[in-house]
Amino acid sequence: MDILVLVKRVPMVGGKMVLTADGQDVDTRLSGFTVSPHEECAVEEAVQVTERLGGTVTVLTLGPPEAADQLRDMLALGAHRGVLLETDGREWGPIATAAAIAAAIGELGPAAFPLILAGNEAADTGGYQVGIRLAHALGRPCVTGIKRLEVAGDLLRAWRDYGGGQEEFELALPAVVGVKEGINLPRYPSLPGRLRAKRAQIEVRKPAWQADGLRKIALRVPAGSAQRARVLGHGAGAVPELIRVLGDIGVLAPAGRAEADGTVA
Repeated sequence: MDILVLVKRVPMVGGKMVLTADGQDVDTRLSGFTVSPHEECAVEEAVQVTERLGGTVTVLTLGPPEAADQLRDMLALGAHRGVLLETDGREWGPIATAAAIAAAIGELGPAAFPLILAGNEAADTGGYQVGIRLAHALGRPCVTGIKRLEVAGDLLRAWRDYGGGQEEFELALPAVVGVKEGINLPRYPSLPGRLRAKRAQIEVRKPAWQADGLRKIALRVPAGSAQRARVLGHGAGAVPELIRVLGDIGVLAPAGRAEADGTVA
C-alpha cells in the first residue's frame, strides 16, 4: 500500500511566545522548526502499516524551501519519498492549501495513494481544515480524531475517543484520515535513517499562490496570569501565613470548622 502523509513546518516554541512587531507572525528568530506532533504520529502510523503490509510512505508539505528539512526529518523516521510544494514564504490559507495539495495528488496519480493520513490539526493554527477540505476535493470519505486504525484489503477500520467511550468507523478505501497524537509512540531516527534522509532527493513542485478569501488581521498572545511567586516570610514567622494559604487551597481545614468538628488539622 502506498500511503501519503501530509505534514507542516511549524515553529518550535518554548516558553513565552513572542510576536513580530506588526503582529502578523510568531517571531521565530530564536527558535527552530519542527513537524506538528499529530503529523509525526501520522508518519509513524504510515510506516508501521507499510512494515506490515508492504508499500511506501510519501510525505508532502507546502511551505518555503526550508521546509525540506522537516521532510528529511520524516524520511529519517522511515518514510520513503519527500515532496515539497514550494512557496515564496507568503502564508497560505486552508482553502488554498487543500486545493494545491489536491492538484499535486492529481499530478502524482489520483489513484496512487489509497490512504492519505494527516494530523488532526496543525500545532500552530489549529485549523482542523486541510484534511477535511482535501477529502472533499478528492471525493473521498474522511474521518478525524483517530487514535487507532486497521487496514484490511480495501477496508479501513478506525476508532476515536468520544464521551468516555469509543466510536468505530469503517471506510472504503481510498480515504483520508486525521490522526491524533497518542495513536502511537514515534520512533527515534536511527543513524542509518539520518544518513539516508540526508542523501535523499526531495521532489520540488511550485504551485502558484492562491488567495482563498480569508484575511488575517493580527495575532494576539492570550493574556497570561500576572501571579508571581510570593515569599510568605522567613523562619518561624512564616508559619501563620503558610497555614492560612494551606487552608485557602483546602489542604487544611479552616480553624472554625476544625473546632466545630472536634478535629485537629
